[in-house]
Amino acid sequence: MAEPENPYATPASRVADLSESGPAQPRLIRDGRTVPAGNGWAWLTSGWDLFRRNPGVWILIVIIFAAIQVVFSALPIVGIVAFYILTPLLVGGIMSGCAALERGEALEVSHLFAGFRERTGSLVQVGLLYFAGVVAIGLLLGAFFGFGLVAGALTGRLPVAAMATLGLVFLLFFALVVPLLMAIWFAPALVMLHDLKPIDALKSSFAGCLKNIPAFLIYGVVGLVLAIVATIPALLGWLILGPVTIASAYTGYRDIFTEPIV
Repeated sequence: MAEPENPYATPASRVADLSESGPAQPRLIRDGRTVPAGNGWAWLTSGWDLFRRNPGVWILIVIIFAAIQVVFSALPIVGIVAFYILTPLLVGGIMSGCAALERGEALEVSHLFAGFRERTGSLVQVGLLYFAGVVAIGLLLGAFFGFGLVAGALTGRLPVAAMATLGLVFLLFFALVVPLLMAIWFAPALVMLHDLKPIDALKSSFAGCLKNIPAFLIYGVVGLVLAIVATIPALLGWLILGPVTIASAYTGYRDIFTEPIV
């Protein structure tokens, strides 16, 4: 016969069970899914929504981000390499901050440096692969057109006699750099939030972008118009557009690479 329940016993708690399960995580769609073209606009509006939740911290994060990039990009050689390595580290940290906002938590400046505490090695490798891609593009263009011509085109010191080939240089540059940007666009989020290996993250990012070219065309056109508007008042508009653009990279990742949390 079962013993009678003690009415004075401490009620059983499920706290342990909840803590073990942790917060619900979105399920990863490894190579992404195709979304409607209009979602390119929705990424920006959703990015604006994330920005509105804590605009002061967002602006501070972007100012610190930009200051770090400017300092390192001004250093010769080593600073340029550091620039490419730091970018995925910092962006990965911001992605973790966006995820925290989506969970209803507070965005903190410390999120910017989360990549130095988690997934550091993988994010550094993403940066190195990004840098290697840029170097490879430069070497390929140099092999085709001559390194002096490429350097002149990039620095604006192109001889008048070489102006005829300038359009071809930039056309090939565009054709090579766009796939690289497609591979790097979502890679920090995929590494930081899903612990993908660097090569896998780059492949998945490229595949996800390739499936959603119409959405990215709308995203790019609207982003270009907003960039022009943000630049007019002495670049001050970038204090808003900068955070919104970074947040839109997160909302685009959530739209393409994850199922909604249920």
